[in-house]
Amino acid sequence: MPWKLDSQKPIYAQLVEKVQLDIVTGRYQPGEKLPSVRELAAQAAVNPNTMQKALSELEGSGLLYALRTSGRFVTDDVRRIQEVRKSLASMQVKEFVEKMRSLGMTPEEIMKLMQDIIREETL
Repeated sequence: MPWKLDSQKPIYAQLVEKVQLDIVTGRYQPGEKLPSVRELAAQAAVNPNTMQKALSELEGSGLLYALRTSGRFVTDDVRRIQEVRKSLASMQVKEFVEKMRSLGMTPEEIMKLMQDIIREETL
C-alpha cells in the first residue's frame, strides 16, 4: 500500500519525515536493517532516486548508517533517536500553536484547551 504523501509538501521531505517517524515510533528498531532503497521506493510509490536522497539525508543526520555491502541500518544510539522524537514533536506543537494563534487564541486559552483535551483522552 503506498504511503500517504501530501502534494502540498516536497515528496523528499515527506519521505525523510516518514522514515524518521517509523524509527522514533519503533517500527524500525535500533540496529535494525531497513528494506532496500528499491523496496522502500516501491512501498512509497516514488522514484528510487528520491528515496535514495531522503535516506542519504537521514544518514547525514546520524539516524541511519550504511554498511557498504549490507544495506542501511537504524542507529544504535537511542539518545539520537529520542532527540529526533523530541524535534518531531516540537514541530507539531509549534504548528498547532501557530494555527491556534491565527484563530485569535491567547497562550492561556491554548494551554487550557490542551489540558481539557488531554483530560478527556485519559478518561
